[in-house]
Amino acid sequence: MAAFFLLFENDRALRRERIFRDRINPLDRYTDLDLVARYRFPRREILLLTDLVNDTVQHPTSRSCAIPVYIQVLITLRFLAKGDYLSEVADLHGVSVPSSSRILHSVCLALCQQLNNITFPSTPEELKRVKDGFYKIAHFPNVVGAIDGTLIPIQGMSGDDEPHFICRKGFPSINVQGVVDADLRFTNAVVKWPGSTHDSFILTNSSVPQLMETLNGPWILGDSGYPLKKWLLTPFNEPSATKEENYNQAHCSTRNTVERAFGVLKCRFRCLHKTGGSLQFTAPKCIKMIECCLRLHNMAINRRLPLEAADDPIQILHNNTVYRGNGNDGFRVRQTIAQRF
Repeated sequence: MAAFFLLFENDRALRRERIFRDRINPLDRYTDLDLVARYRFPRREILLLTDLVNDTVQHPTSRSCAIPVYIQVLITLRFLAKGDYLSEVADLHGVSVPSSSRILHSVCLALCQQLNNITFPSTPEELKRVKDGFYKIAHFPNVVGAIDGTLIPIQGMSGDDEPHFICRKGFPSINVQGVVDADLRFTNAVVKWPGSTHDSFILTNSSVPQLMETLNGPWILGDSGYPLKKWLLTPFNEPSATKEENYNQAHCSTRNTVERAFGVLKCRFRCLHKTGGSLQFTAPKCIKMIECCLRLHNMAINRRLPLEAADDPIQILHNNTVYRGNGNDGFRVRQTIAQRF
């Protein structure tokens, strides 16, 4: 019996006391400019995001020091914006690392459910607005989108699936396909394929072909990594006339919007770029975080929020090779555009 009590006393001695960390309120401490620099959103938008996810991430508890929802949103925005280690984000906001990890994934999931702002234009008014925006760039007519893919580096891959995530540049990644409008807003996105997947395969297995066939008329612009179709126009690989060179120049200037959209996305959310490290989670969690960044990017575009100037230019990583496929009506459409416009 004496041995039992001795063992019980030793267990109590080794048990760590609960630590209550000091939590600052960044919303009271920083100005809107400081908040944008650290969290990418000013106070008003942060409170709006808090209201959106409040019912989802707030759980009933009898504890006196539960983590407020606005702190959970700030933890998520800080990690997405800076790509810091979770330990640093946790220390900044006075929470533990396990709690930060749980908060990050639950808030990203809630934001993906609440922010339904990645929609392809379908009404005549929306189509006209998008076409006018693209036409102002280089007078390329009838364009409703620019498409491309980019590689998002990740870590934590193991097992039999790891080779599928290794891109041709030699690191594990997620290949993200995006369609944008002239305002750098994502109108369609596919975030689920490993880095070794070719852009043309992702396009074929997405909803874009069906959307464009339904519209029956407008075009989207892609680079040489995509197949030439009557609704998907690519540049001339070897232009043989002045009109074809002019077509390529207008095509490049107009399609550049998707390059700039990915650049702004990765500049706003450094967790998606190598300068901010890599996403150190499992592939399903990384996919949900990337989708959350896309939706937050669209929110920032819609509300015309400023973007902090980057010290270095963002380099976009692609997984493209020139597509070699059979001819179709796209050749005739492309030649007609080059001759007419």
